[in-house]
Amino acid sequence: MKKISTHILKAMKDNNDKFAVVTTYDYAFSKIVSNANIEVSLVGDSLGNVFQGRSTTIPVTIEEMAYHMNAVSRGNENSLLVCDMPFMSYSTVKDTLQNAAILMQAGAQMIKVEGGEWLAESVYKLSQCGIPVCGHVGLTPQSVNKLGGNKVQGKDKSDAEKMVKDALILQDAGADLLVVECVPSRLGADLTSALSIPVIGIGAGPDTDGQVLVSYDMLGLSDRLPKFAKNFLNETNSVQEAITLFGNEVRNGLFPGPDNCFK
Repeated sequence: MKKISTHILKAMKDNNDKFAVVTTYDYAFSKIVSNANIEVSLVGDSLGNVFQGRSTTIPVTIEEMAYHMNAVSRGNENSLLVCDMPFMSYSTVKDTLQNAAILMQAGAQMIKVEGGEWLAESVYKLSQCGIPVCGHVGLTPQSVNKLGGNKVQGKDKSDAEKMVKDALILQDAGADLLVVECVPSRLGADLTSALSIPVIGIGAGPDTDGQVLVSYDMLGLSDRLPKFAKNFLNETNSVQEAITLFGNEVRNGLFPGPDNCFK
């Protein structure tokens, strides 16, 4: 597999080719993900849950994200490296630029931020500075206290329309990718068709351009398997085979299945 870039992912969307995304937090997993030909490796602040044992991602710091990003970058060869900006590290444009620089210098090739229209100026500034951006709408885990828990988003027509509007604003501001989490499958499809940039789903139905899972979820290592996830290790004999199977099922349209989606 050639080194993945944002341009390659855009070409895949234009060609209706799906791609896979896996969270990675260390050197060893990074090598496995890269060797499995997974297109995107995401250093997620979900490390707060699965790596640190916290109930939310909120306590994760920029220093911790940079530490894990640095380790992951050493194990990667071909995947595009995306890194989450943690809670309150991008509340102002100034903070966004400073903290994004820290993550890029740690090895990130793109940063990810959670939110909608209010991020437009920051996304524009990042893009102007040569920093690729992945947006994140739907269920945004850093806002769990405001949302009242990890609930499916965009069920109401007005909420769905606002989400599409926010996504288009982020795209117009310069975002290169978009993650949409825990929304009805129809909304995931609507977002994917409305945007020209690739859309990555997690619990957003089968019609998004890419699919992302937390590595600990797909290997059955989490305390609870989310509805949108699947334990691929049950069908294989090694971690390498499990992650490779995930990638193949995503590209062939076999995952997610009906049981992994929200109506």
